[in-house]
Amino acid sequence: MITDLLFYLFATVLVASAATVVSARNPVHSVLFLILAFFNAAALFLIAGAEFLAMTLVIVYVGAVAVLFLFVVMMLDVNFAELRGGFQRYLGVGALVGGVLFVELLGVIGGWKLAPQAGQLRFAPIDTKISNTEALGRILYTDYVFLFQAAGLVLLVAMIGAIVLTLRDRKTSRHQNIRQQTERKVADTLEMVTMSLGTGTGTEFYRPKAEEAVEAHVHEEHGHGH
Repeated sequence: MITDLLFYLFATVLVASAATVVSARNPVHSVLFLILAFFNAAALFLIAGAEFLAMTLVIVYVGAVAVLFLFVVMMLDVNFAELRGGFQRYLGVGALVGGVLFVELLGVIGGWKLAPQAGQLRFAPIDTKISNTEALGRILYTDYVFLFQAAGLVLLVAMIGAIVLTLRDRKTSRHQNIRQQTERKVADTLEMVTMSLGTGTGTEFYRPKAEEAVEAHVHEEHGHGH
């Protein structure tokens, strides 16, 4: 009885906080309600007996992803007046995308069927010798290993795409030229300096050349080579 009450309590708070994430006008409030939704989802996982998923949700999403969202939103200093001003301009595109997603969700819900063995498996005895983490690992890395690797590949492509889209080539940025580094000689980077007596431990030593002089010397050699 108490478990059922806790389930409905956490589920109600989860649905309400998830709705507030997309309806709140302030992005900071949206991120805070997202953290609340994560905590309630973790509580539901604990009630279901999936303690590994609950701890993963708290540590990864609350401790890393949501906090990163919060820092990014607070550091960007978003102009809310300008953000609301562009709502009317993108209303048509947003409605089109939302309509497509809604139709897809209806297709998924309409084609979903309950497995005939689901009721029997629900009351099947649980092997106490295998922990929750081990059982989840067996399912991921045996039955669904290819789908798991495909999901990782999709995330990798998304990460590379985000880096490429946000990369800006500045005029002041300095790029590494591997060919120049491997082809340069000792004389291109070091110069012999003669010191007067009493100013050091020796009369002659090597010191690195000035960076501008090294670059000019390398470009000069490449120019003569061409």
